[in-house]
Amino acid sequence: MEGQGPYHLLGRLNEMAVQSLYRRYRPRRFSELRGQDHVVRALRNAVINEREGQAYLFSGPRGTGKTSTARILAKVLNCETPIEGEPCCTCPSCIAVEAGTSYDVIELDAASNNGVDDIRELIDHAALGNPGRHRVFILDEVHMLSKGAEAALLKTLEEPPSHVVFVLATTDPQKVSETIRSRTQHLQFHLLPMHDLEEHIKFVIGDAGLSVTPEAIAQVLVQGGGSARDTLSALELVAASGGEADHSVNLDEFIEAIIENDPARALAAVAYAVQQGRDPRSLSEELIRYLRDGFLSQMAPELVQLPAERIDYVAQWAQRMGNGAIVRSMEVLGDMLVEMRRAPDARLLFEVAMVRISHVEESGDSSALLARIERLEKLVERGAVAPTQVPATPPPVDPTTGRAKLGGAVRQSTGNTGPIARPQAPSAPPAVKPVGTVGEMWPSVLASLKPLVRALYSPCVVGVSSVDAVTLNAPNAVHKERCADHLAVVASAYESAMGVAINVTLGVSEGTTKDPTDRLAKARKPAPETDEVPHDNIDPNELIDAPLVPVVSPLDQITKAFPGTRVVNEGKNK
Repeated sequence: MEGQGPYHLLGRLNEMAVQSLYRRYRPRRFSELRGQDHVVRALRNAVINEREGQAYLFSGPRGTGKTSTARILAKVLNCETPIEGEPCCTCPSCIAVEAGTSYDVIELDAASNNGVDDIRELIDHAALGNPGRHRVFILDEVHMLSKGAEAALLKTLEEPPSHVVFVLATTDPQKVSETIRSRTQHLQFHLLPMHDLEEHIKFVIGDAGLSVTPEAIAQVLVQGGGSARDTLSALELVAASGGEADHSVNLDEFIEAIIENDPARALAAVAYAVQQGRDPRSLSEELIRYLRDGFLSQMAPELVQLPAERIDYVAQWAQRMGNGAIVRSMEVLGDMLVEMRRAPDARLLFEVAMVRISHVEESGDSSALLARIERLEKLVERGAVAPTQVPATPPPVDPTTGRAKLGGAVRQSTGNTGPIARPQAPSAPPAVKPVGTVGEMWPSVLASLKPLVRALYSPCVVGVSSVDAVTLNAPNAVHKERCADHLAVVASAYESAMGVAINVTLGVSEGTTKDPTDRLAKARKPAPETDEVPHDNIDPNELIDAPLVPVVSPLDQITKAFPGTRVVNEGKNK
């Protein structure tokens, strides 16, 4: 036959030599599917008992075998000699299905063929006869069909021809309309367990004659994340690179930066990863999966998809980081991935996200506060004392005007080496230091209030606090009465931030005038008579010389305005 000579055979061998691993080791029978025993059992029993459905919906993560299972089902439904619900893979029908030349199997990618005309053309094919017993239509990524295409497909799903079987595959079944899902048998595919995937990878390595180190195998399994196709693709890349593990980017460096609250270390890790050619988006996704493994190691260790030798290490750093910080890191990185879709510079977004999750002291969102509380609790458990920030001293105020004194900023600054250095005025007595975490949370709680309530409570300061109570001191009694109307709102905000009910009470700051009328009366009192004129202490460093302007007499101004004039009888006009 034409085209079947030795050169054609050599071309086929070369094609097989360069064929991807995930294509070369694609399952051909139900028994070769790994990790999907529930799907295999349902389909094989349906074929054996001749009770196959006319519409199936296969859903699950990418690379779990949805399309491969659909092709196996198409083969066995048209196989000339099926054996116990399995295709023989040797008859002309099975060979044609595997080669993609069968008239009984029609595949359509709904991601690129999602219009009404595409579905109508498919329906027209469904009405035609076929050589085999069944005509199988495989629609991949069916959730991307347009509304009109879904409506056209729904009509055929309601009354399909007896010889037609539809297999709809999707990675997001929630986006498929309920009317279509209700007319299909829904089979859900799962990510492969780590031990099953490890056995499969070792089989492929031995069968393909690859040379891969055990450390590289562990890295491949982590990168695959339970997806057989992704794992085989990672294995192929490692094998092409010499079979050694890639040490160019270490995710543990990012983890340590988050635990130590070191944004500089996090930025250095990002810079190094980008220099090694890593894409910020793929690196973010890989870091999210690594954080997820750490979270699961604390909440449900049996769900961790990692090699046995890595599970203990992941559990150790997850315990150091804390679940609050892990969850917040995943949330921040997840939001950043959404923004990356339309951002011109993905690296910048990744750097900002890493700074946010590695420097929680500068963030005021609720998840950051929970992570901060969790870290403080760990410090208390270890007997360590958290560092406190010294608040900046406000500039001195003139009691007569109520404004900052001229030159106050210069006198207040430390290390003044100017020619005139005046002694600093005695500062006001320090406020009562909050006791416990509840008092330290007041700035964050205040920031979460609505604008009106936040403006009303802004002058209030923390008086005394404990583990479950706090007293907020208002400037005066009148202000306290106005704050009392919104006390329940503040208590609710405290409970949302702390996770427990906090007893919030109001007080009046010490040293303030409780009656505002006294302050007004004092303001009306005449100033005491004194020979000395009161003035502010003026700092010469803040003075500037005014420009010298010559004095011009009115007569000179008139003469300049009317050129050519002269003054007559100047003495009489005086």
